Amino acid sequence: MPDDSHPPELKTDGGPANRDPVTVSFGILLDLLETDDEMKVLLEALCRQIVLVFPMVTAAGITVPRESGPATVGSSDQVIELEALQYRFGEGPSPHATHSGAVVRADSTALRERWPAYSLSAERAGVHSHLSVPLPSDGEQSGALTLYGALPRALQQIDESVLEPFLVVAGVEVRKARRQREARRLITQLGIAMRSRAAIDQAKGIVMALRGLDAATAFDVLVEHSQRENVKVHEVAERVVAAAPKLVPRQKFVPVRNGL
Repeated sequence: MPDDSHPPELKTDGGPANRDPVTVSFGILLDLLETDDEMKVLLEALCRQIVLVFPMVTAAGITVPRESGPATVGSSDQVIELEALQYRFGEGPSPHATHSGAVVRADSTALRERWPAYSLSAERAGVHSHLSVPLPSDGEQSGALTLYGALPRALQQIDESVLEPFLVVAGVEVRKARRQREARRLITQLGIAMRSRAAIDQAKGIVMALRGLDAATAFDVLVEHSQRENVKVHEVAERVVAAAPKLVPRQKFVPVRNGL
């Protein structure tokens, strides 16, 4: 049985103990953080539960703003398509609730008046009633929960307060996913910085050995090459490290005989 008093040895792609353990741990930390796929699974299950709880709701979707654009999960592919159309047109209940922070109720008549480009697609899909409620905000846009009904005014009787438990769960999950993305981004940046620093330190040592320079002057040499070639210092350092076996002359092995 393994000895629980000792932590497991860190494993790396290049084999154990040949890389800085701090740098190796960055990859382990990234693996520990949940991915957006896990948030998607939970929010999809939440949307399906809403459809089961409210008979007048034929579909539900949650859209979350991202740097790359809105991301939608829903109880059906049709919902994802309708949400995508709203954000493509730049109009509709879901984007309005997300950007304004206000609850939106709209049947076919209201859709035609307020968002004519989207209303035609909704009616073709057999959707004649919408209820969009913004997710709880933490100072940033958190997205919206949108319910879809097949009949006009089908969702008028739903008080948004009864959706509060669903909104709270969705909001918590969205905020957690955002923080995890930020953590992943920071860990990735720190890992790159650590690898860059290691390469620069190695390159400085090589330049010092080849040219007989001190550490500060060797670093100045790397900076000078960086500016002349218009590349980052760590890229110059990586080139030096890669070329080191060719730059450092190999010493000829001479066997010792008779102690001479």
